[in-house]
Amino acid sequence: MNSFVETGTFLDRILTRTALDVEDRKRRTGLGELERRSGLRPALVSLREALATPALSVIAEVKRASPSKGRFAVEIDVEELASSYVRGGAAAISVLTDEPFFAGSLADLECVSGLAHRDGRRVPVLRKDFILDEYQIDEALAYGADAILLIVAALNDERLRGLLRAATERGLDALVEVRDEEEMMRAAESGAKLIGINNRDLRTFEVDLDVTERLAPLAPPGTIMVGESGVHSGADARRMAMAGVHAVLVGESLILAGDRRAAMSALLEAGATGSRPSR
Repeated sequence: MNSFVETGTFLDRILTRTALDVEDRKRRTGLGELERRSGLRPALVSLREALATPALSVIAEVKRASPSKGRFAVEIDVEELASSYVRGGAAAISVLTDEPFFAGSLADLECVSGLAHRDGRRVPVLRKDFILDEYQIDEALAYGADAILLIVAALNDERLRGLLRAATERGLDALVEVRDEEEMMRAAESGAKLIGINNRDLRTFEVDLDVTERLAPLAPPGTIMVGESGVHSGADARRMAMAGVHAVLVGESLILAGDRRAAMSALLEAGATGSRPSR
């Protein structure tokens, strides 16, 4: 019996493909090899702690494509991109590792983690993927991630709680993503302490910043919240800060920016002028 929820055309396709890919990787790379790699990685950095600051933070994303836009017009050098994010003041870096739909890889995750965990300001790294199986959590740890994404729309309650528990046991944070009121309730009931609100509907790809403004007040007190998708300008960042989130996750607009450090600074400066509501 499937452990994920049937949710829509895009999710149906990507979850089916993800499940098949995970089984293939299990056959090629055993847990023993993942454990060996995990033993060589640097110490974990807490994503939740990195985002628990008074001013709005930015999680900057590394990706080459999206299902709605296809391959981006610019080719990226993963290490150079991650380096510009760190220098620009990103609180964390998100890495898309899905290959069929986002042109990502575990090699990208490993590359970014190697840079982000160097001496100096160590930056947490989020593996952003459609996590369905504990094996993917072991992969995330082995390839240098400090946190994983769990999408409520893709998981039933039992699997959500199980994967959240598995991540915690391994020392990883879990960013639990929601899209509507019911999913926010499910995330809260799962015990999530780090919740991402996705402004993009994965069924239609429509983006609406109103989603974060509507759902943020429903999060349990003490929750660290992230506004995901649709942030392109300083005005957007300020709006998200005023909605109550602690961070915004930004990919495409930074990747396509001519001066990424300047684009990052603009987001951070605008976010700092937004007043997060007291809760």
